[in-house]
Amino acid sequence: MTLHPMLAALRRHKAGVVLIALQIALTLAIVCNAIFIIGSRIERIQRPSGLDEQNLFMVSQQFVGAPTGDDEATTDKLDSLQLADLSTLRNLPDVQSATPINSLPLANSTWSGGASIKPDEKNEAARVVYFFGGKDLLKTLGVRLVSGRDFTDAEIGHRAFRAANKPTVAIISQALADKLYPAHDALGKAIYFDGGTSPTTIIGIVERLQASTVDSWANAFAWNTALIPTRLDAGYARYAVRAKPGRMDEAMKAATAALYKANPMRVFFFDGKGARGFDEIRANAYRADRGMAILMSMICLILLAVTGAGIVGLTSFWVGQRHKQIGVRRALGARKRDILRYFQTENLMIAGGGALAGIALAVGLNLWLMHRFEMDRIPVWYVLLGVGVVLLLGQLAVFAPAHRASNVPPVVATRSV
Repeated sequence: MTLHPMLAALRRHKAGVVLIALQIALTLAIVCNAIFIIGSRIERIQRPSGLDEQNLFMVSQQFVGAPTGDDEATTDKLDSLQLADLSTLRNLPDVQSATPINSLPLANSTWSGGASIKPDEKNEAARVVYFFGGKDLLKTLGVRLVSGRDFTDAEIGHRAFRAANKPTVAIISQALADKLYPAHDALGKAIYFDGGTSPTTIIGIVERLQASTVDSWANAFAWNTALIPTRLDAGYARYAVRAKPGRMDEAMKAATAALYKANPMRVFFFDGKGARGFDEIRANAYRADRGMAILMSMICLILLAVTGAGIVGLTSFWVGQRHKQIGVRRALGARKRDILRYFQTENLMIAGGGALAGIALAVGLNLWLMHRFEMDRIPVWYVLLGVGVVLLLGQLAVFAPAHRASNVPPVVATRSV
């Protein structure tokens, strides 16, 4: 089979060829970048938080009629309310451990500050997200300690919610340790929080602990986190609770019921439920990413469907126009598979030209997205995958009309004679 007759035929249908090629090019450019966005969002959604997420939930509530203020008497009164709640939770048969917490990774309630290795540093070396907690903090969160030790009971304190953050010890994430001490010798060293002059000793390093927000403003320090052994005393309180394996639903129901029975002067958050599993916290945090992935998937499917329909329509039109010529070729000895191969090769030439233009458009679109929306550069294999998809789509779309063309009988060549 020679290409000259195909090129001659395509030159006689320039408008249709150009339109289909441009449609393929535009589809390729959008689909490549959309698939890249989908892959990035899925990877983002699936990244581990650093917690043992199974059987973990958070209780959030506010005391009614609790004292206000930052004086010592008020702080002690609020702390006694917290300790009573913790005792209630730990005594539940389905609860394995519980700890006070200001937030959890992905919980969208962030307490952040600065960290440096020098005192009174105005330009901190790193931004950091704090997680304040008490007894059983590491055990309840299920984070992996890669070096150092856990907090002792003597190191756990409490303070008013608005008081200065001056811990004597802290456990930090590996990412923060590498940021402050690139030589991997952070354990036992001093760290200064929020430009302060009081040193905090790093007694432990956890492998990974994600920040409590996935918003773009925290992307630069999403893994720079610190665990502080301090109960924060305020009119509201949050507790991280680890249920015994397979007993999370029962533990969540029992937790809120037991707390209310022990002290009914409280209001539960989370739409009045009081408790929320970490799986729900994760789902809420990545709702926008999941929605974007679904939207991009729908756009890809619609574009591919429209492009496929365009190829089917154009090829069907050409088959109708060339009915007599097809009959002549059949009369001269062309087999059905020759006719089928002709239209498939013709479509491959059109799709190939559109794909070449689409590669340039895909790269250009990606550069624009990088400039406007801080996207990463699209890997080459995404573009190659897109080329493969549009070429395969073209072959699938042309098959039905090409198969009809191959069934044109040779007698058609003589009907108008």
